[in-house]
Amino acid sequence: MPAYRMGGLNVVGIYDVNREKAAALAAKFGIGKVYGSFDELLADPAVRVADFAVPAKVQPQLAVQAAAAGKHMLCQKPLAEHYEDAVRIAEACAEAGVKAAVNQQMRWSPGIRASHTIIRRGWLGELLQATIAVNVKQEFANWTWLRDMPTLEFMYHSIHYIDAIRFLFGDPEYIYADGARFPGQQCVGETRTLLHMRFPGEARGLIHDNHNHIAGEDDWYATFRFEGTEGIVKGTNGSLYNYPTGREDTLSYYSKRIDPDYWFTPRLHGKWFPHAFMGTMGELLRAIEEEREPENSVADNLKTLQIVFGAYLSMSENRPVALQEIASGAVAVKGA
Repeated sequence: MPAYRMGGLNVVGIYDVNREKAAALAAKFGIGKVYGSFDELLADPAVRVADFAVPAKVQPQLAVQAAAAGKHMLCQKPLAEHYEDAVRIAEACAEAGVKAAVNQQMRWSPGIRASHTIIRRGWLGELLQATIAVNVKQEFANWTWLRDMPTLEFMYHSIHYIDAIRFLFGDPEYIYADGARFPGQQCVGETRTLLHMRFPGEARGLIHDNHNHIAGEDDWYATFRFEGTEGIVKGTNGSLYNYPTGREDTLSYYSKRIDPDYWFTPRLHGKWFPHAFMGTMGELLRAIEEEREPENSVADNLKTLQIVFGAYLSMSENRPVALQEIASGAVAVKGA
């Protein structure tokens, strides 16, 4: 809602199973309608786009209902707890002819968006290495519904980094993943992860994520680094410093094609939260207006989910996993 207010978007109404909470949010942000049911929301001709902020286990049913009602939609990530349910959302939207996008906002965070621009201009040359490293203290147990989630870190956090690297480097051929817990943690799922991604040719990716940092915030880090034959981009994901308040991203880049002796350090404006949330919804609204598929479409997001579910299969069987294994449905993903 803060992002939609910043973007001047017209929020018609809101629905939640807890009507009191919905009414309080409506009052806070000047939303005109509080619906008594989801069916009432879908029946309102003033609603053209439904924005879901719900757990993955209930999203497929709601999305299929919205598609049948002819509503375009922005789905929450992850799309579903099972890959087959995510495919069901994509198929329902395609059959109904509605535009459907996924709220993978990190693509619109200042550091990632700037990196995308630099890469598209060819300043890095041939892409070789994508690295995202995070070492922070984040209590997933603060979200009570995550405490018993067996698929935790890849599914609900590193999914952002997976999608961001896909956005910059394309789809990997296969991945290899490992995950671990911290002694005494409340959550049953993994909170420390490593993900190796192999792309066609010589490009590789690495995501290293630890949410159990034992020292103070002065030693936290949340960094990204993208390298090529002709240049390097490096920076910080500001939103994870002093979370949830955060700070602006930082970025520096070097390119032999521009100046072989100089690092450029532009000033980035905005943060992942809330500014990037304007990007996901804004892209969907533009796609509707321009009659095209959104960049962050549900269909595209299936590739991100193939990596996520592939990571859990890799963890359980201790082996590399090709994305096609998940897409074909030839294997069952244990624990997911």
